[in-house]
Amino acid sequence: MNALREHFEILMKDRLGMIGMAILISFVLIAIFAPYIAPYDPMESQYRPDGSFARMDPPSREFIFGTTRMGRDVFSQVIIGSRVALIVGIVSAIASTLIGVNVGLISGYYGGRIDNFLMRLTDIVYGVPFLPFVIILVAILGPSLGNTLLAIILISWRTTARVIRSQVLTLKQRVFIEAARVSGAGNLRIIYRHIMPNIVPMALVYTAMNLSTAILTEASVSFLGYGDPLLVSWGKTLHMAYVAQAIYDAWWWVVPPGLAITLLVLSGFFISRAYEEIANPRLRER
Repeated sequence: MNALREHFEILMKDRLGMIGMAILISFVLIAIFAPYIAPYDPMESQYRPDGSFARMDPPSREFIFGTTRMGRDVFSQVIIGSRVALIVGIVSAIASTLIGVNVGLISGYYGGRIDNFLMRLTDIVYGVPFLPFVIILVAILGPSLGNTLLAIILISWRTTARVIRSQVLTLKQRVFIEAARVSGAGNLRIIYRHIMPNIVPMALVYTAMNLSTAILTEASVSFLGYGDPLLVSWGKTLHMAYVAQAIYDAWWWVVPPGLAITLLVLSGFFISRAYEEIANPRLRER
């Protein structure tokens, strides 16, 4: 509890951390209550009060963010699309961090052949270009939210693993680890009871960074046309605007989802920057 309180206090003392957390919480609330906030069905064509087809309407009282070429409400698409962005961001961030942390802990603690095998595996993953890998895997398995998540998780753990390993190599030489061994503690107990609590701040930094990377990757994949065709996402909204050749003609179709992606990605980077003060106490003195 004291550690969590310290993390929260440092996060609240950092201006960018507070802004990032406020943005993230706002989007989480929007995603939870999206069906009640969105005024229209995001995939249903709308009509003006006079009964005419609301095609490419600019922002107005009836349609806050305007409409698309098919008469669909952009505001409703942005609100509902927040769910896909947060699901991909949160799930992939947690999963990739867990994989990276465990790879780093085991590799750094055991060393030898285990360390060599896991680090060579990490090097191989590092050699795979991120976005092309995600696109190819989604294209092979089929465009769906689950396949997009799988592709992102399979490759985004690599940096976390390397950083955590370097931390473990230092920590396992400390006196309190040797004392734990002398007292009869097993390897798993030492790894997860004595070493892991000391690398949690660094793990949180990369969780926040992985959140931003995953959201941006999902938007990129959807924009390129490989997103789940049954779901409404910000990237898909931008893709439809591009396909309709309305990027320059209908700014209201492009700016809202683009701004939403930017804000949510920035929130992750702001939070990770605040957590760096916990992972690296020297930053607090600056």
